[in-house]
Amino acid sequence: MLSLADDDDRVNVSDLSKALGVSTPSANSMVKKLSDSGLIHYEKYRPLQLTDAGRRAAALIVRKHRLTEMFLVEKMGFGWEEVHPIAEQIEHVKSPEFFARMDELMGHPTTDPHGSPIPDPEGNIAAQEYAKLSEVSPGQTVTIAALADSSESFLLYLNDRQLALGIPLTVLRIEPFDGSLTVSYPGQSSLNVSKVVGDKLLVSPLEN
Repeated sequence: MLSLADDDDRVNVSDLSKALGVSTPSANSMVKKLSDSGLIHYEKYRPLQLTDAGRRAAALIVRKHRLTEMFLVEKMGFGWEEVHPIAEQIEHVKSPEFFARMDELMGHPTTDPHGSPIPDPEGNIAAQEYAKLSEVSPGQTVTIAALADSSESFLLYLNDRQLALGIPLTVLRIEPFDGSLTVSYPGQSSLNVSKVVGDKLLVSPLEN
């Protein structure tokens, strides 16, 4: 629900069922169980809303998932495009000690391999203030800090162009007609990317 909800953490049952790939009656049944557990506020025909306990529980699942993704990349050598389905399996491990040791072995990372924030052990999520590459002015140099899309297809697209977190990009030109960009970066003097790609690359000012 954290990824489906808008700014006030509300989501409809129909959207939830579509995201989970289950029928609306099945989603309703799950929702009632979550409500009985005190994890969501549920009223018939009204949007769902996480309770404080539900928000913390969801954040801690996200923490386990993102810690695992980082561990798979940093300690086991997996590609960033490979880790999501493996992390989905491992996030169901219930031992807090398992993930605490994982966190310790990596030196307590604050982001996952895709630049998304890792919630802390209390379920708090640090705010990120990044711009989209498509919003950067021509002539400005920025660093890829995170991704708005961590799908396998997008990550493979970036791999093919040797684009990764930490890469400095200089925007050479923005096409007025369709918003496509021409950028340069180490090893590539000129690359054209669509506005769709520019919207998915989250950047920060280049550190001196």
